[in-house]
Amino acid sequence: MRAAIMQPYLLPYIGYFQLIAHADTFVIYDDIQFSKKGWINRNRFLRNGDAVMFTLPLRKDSDYLDVRDRNIADAYDPKKLIAQIENAYRKAPQFATAMPVIEEILGCSERNLFTFIHHSVTRVCTCLGLDTPIIVSSSLGDTTGLKGQDRVLAICEAVSATSYVNPIGGLDLYQASAFQARGMDLHFMRRTSLAYEQFGHPFVPDLSILDIMMFNSVDEARSLITDHYEMVAPKDD
Repeated sequence: MRAAIMQPYLLPYIGYFQLIAHADTFVIYDDIQFSKKGWINRNRFLRNGDAVMFTLPLRKDSDYLDVRDRNIADAYDPKKLIAQIENAYRKAPQFATAMPVIEEILGCSERNLFTFIHHSVTRVCTCLGLDTPIIVSSSLGDTTGLKGQDRVLAICEAVSATSYVNPIGGLDLYQASAFQARGMDLHFMRRTSLAYEQFGHPFVPDLSILDIMMFNSVDEARSLITDHYEMVAPKDD
């Protein structure tokens, strides 16, 4: 049973959904500290051939709170953000199909940050036909006293995983021997070459999944997700 674990990201890039599609169980952290430098409440879309950042504004609060304890600011205006995305993608080939989903996600009335993002991830999965179970980390017990690899191992054991899959960026963070000692294999996922038409401009990679949804049919998007990655073995300990 393959498990993958990720932080909650707002309308994340394709690699996030490649992990979901490859895993048998996907765990999303809610009991992890919010980071201003990450992609939890922000991402990028395409406008006039360039990547443009969009952000969910948050209520002012302690920087040490977990994601599940942060809230979206009252000043958040979904209509304004939706209008920006509409203007950027109005002529995209899948606009009529994708835009209602994006409107539903960004217009969600929930103001808890984690719940809002969790809804966005599950809604995209439903749209793209990805049926991997998504489990919230805190539902598996309190693992917050553990760090790094030890926490990952504990979560994997909680879901009875026999294999753990991590993005390639974690290649230096995990030791295969530690997983093997718990009866698990360790693998890393690396995206392979991927490009699609974006209004005739040079291809801009690593945008929000909404960009893929705007330019590709559901079947095409699923093919990009399932066919454009490779598995990499861990380094020797």
